Amino acid sequence: MSAGETTGQPRVSVENIGGIDSTTVELTTGVNVLTGRNATNRTSFLRSIMGALGSDHVSLKADADHGSVTLELEGETYERHFERREGRIVSSGDPYLEDPTLANLFAFLLESNTARQAVSQQDDLREVIMRPVDIEEIEAEISQAESDKRRLDEEIDRLTSLKSSLPSLEERRQSLRKEIEETEAELEERRADLEASRADESETDDDELEAKLDDLQSARNNLEDIQFQHETEQQSIETLESELEEMQDELEELPDGFETDPDALERELETLRDQRSTLDSSTNQLQSIIQFNEEMLEGTNQRITQALQGETSETDGGAVTEQLLEDDTAMCWTCGSTVETDQIESTIDRLRSLRQEHVQERNELRRQIDDRKETLREARETSQRRQTLTQRIESTEDELEQRRDRLETLNERETELQEGIDDLETTVDELEEESESETLDHQKEVTELEFQVGRLEDDLADVEAEIEEAETEIGRIDDLRSQRERASERLTDLRTRIDRIERESVEAFNDHMSSVLDVLEYENLERIWIERTERTVKEGRRRVDRPVFELHIVRQADDGRTYEDTVDHLSESEREVTGLVFALAGYLVHEVYDEVPFMLLDSLEAIDSNRIARLVEYFSEYAETLVTALLPEDAAALDEEYTRITSI
Repeated sequence: MSAGETTGQPRVSVENIGGIDSTTVELTTGVNVLTGRNATNRTSFLRSIMGALGSDHVSLKADADHGSVTLELEGETYERHFERREGRIVSSGDPYLEDPTLANLFAFLLESNTARQAVSQQDDLREVIMRPVDIEEIEAEISQAESDKRRLDEEIDRLTSLKSSLPSLEERRQSLRKEIEETEAELEERRADLEASRADESETDDDELEAKLDDLQSARNNLEDIQFQHETEQQSIETLESELEEMQDELEELPDGFETDPDALERELETLRDQRSTLDSSTNQLQSIIQFNEEMLEGTNQRITQALQGETSETDGGAVTEQLLEDDTAMCWTCGSTVETDQIESTIDRLRSLRQEHVQERNELRRQIDDRKETLREARETSQRRQTLTQRIESTEDELEQRRDRLETLNERETELQEGIDDLETTVDELEEESESETLDHQKEVTELEFQVGRLEDDLADVEAEIEEAETEIGRIDDLRSQRERASERLTDLRTRIDRIERESVEAFNDHMSSVLDVLEYENLERIWIERTERTVKEGRRRVDRPVFELHIVRQADDGRTYEDTVDHLSESEREVTGLVFALAGYLVHEVYDEVPFMLLDSLEAIDSNRIARLVEYFSEYAETLVTALLPEDAAALDEEYTRITSI
């Protein structure tokens, strides 16, 4: 299909991206084959699609400072602009994806794709698969979920204990009601006696005594209130003092070894990551150089060999190869001179050693990055906890000071009331000595009984309020248990999320690798599989068991015996296929198909045409829309029903 036709399918418009001046291409659901020779902007178009979806792995045309790409998809339009500023390309606009991380790793499978290259570069396969997973965030969520569950457990335990106290509270309520009833009955009798005494007596001069008795009852009531407040305040102070002591102990126990500036650590981490990125690029280049030289030395890349010899016919490839390799010499493919093959092999060995040094240096950088990240995390956690404790200690000390001031005031008020009561009691005693009135005796009894009834009623009100509050609180138990069950389920999910992703990734790779090997029919390649195991490594200041993915390669000898091989001995075709299947495993485990509408494939030339056709068909089963760039002879092997795009 040529560019510019209107089909209602996804449309991509490009300006000044890669080698493209301007083009509009419409894609179809299913497989889209960009077919053409090299330097026909097929990869530039794939990177344009990446840019529209949200990736920044886009380059501008060499003679342009501005470029753009527009994607029309399902009735929506997404547009990105790219501008060259101070040697950098700055992007803006409205991409399809808010975060292109998953797409860059597992959907945009160009030659430099990280997941695709992980096998040949012998990278940490687990780290690549787990890179989109914020493990630190999951661990923080686990910590919070554990805290929530502990809080719910403590609350449920408290309410359960509160429920067991209800029978004693109810018994106390009934006892108080009975005591009030008996006291009120006695009070009625004393009031009747008082009325009878008043009827028998003439006027009395005992008004002063009655007034003093009323004052005495009021003063006792006030004293009781102050004493209750005093006791409550004292309990609060004791509780706060205990909490303050615990916080001060915890603050003293916090480690003092984190004096490193977090910002300095961040800058150091950024520097280490840049170094690792540079090593990744250098390692990849070395691997390509080694593979190219191995092919040239072995004479397996006939097209380049023929070009060096000025030959164009493929049928003469064997003869040319023999010329290149006769007498243990070879033609130098840079200057055309004849050199000893031992010299070339020695150079390749040195390149392999250099690449291995790069790999070891990159692993050391990764360990340093992990160490710095752990140190930074611990420093931040300790600093945050120290700050929280300091603030809480200051707040508690302020509250203690205020409560001690209130307690001192209550002490003074209690002393004043007690002195007043003592004075009133002395006055009442003096007045009683002056009067032997029977009426006054009855009045005193009534006053004391009224005071007793009032106190009992206050106690009953407190008990009933406590019962009501307890019943209300107990009514929350079922809801709290439901919350705890949900918290437990969430905690289980969080704790198993990382394990589940790792397990599913390994299973997906092993299953699909087995299926792809069956489909592609490599002769002596029996099995390629990943084993999920553990390795003891150093993280920060401690050694931990860290999960790793070990890649195993099993071959079959001519006599039928199987043996384990290494990645270095895989052919370029086998390495490419293994890397692509590893990327597919990540694509499926992270459910990238739910977020990214396209899968992109490029640089498949190391695989023969028939196998490319089978591989594309296999991958198309998992991506709704697949776009691949192929040479015409490779595209010819694909299903004729696939959409062909011959002009960009």
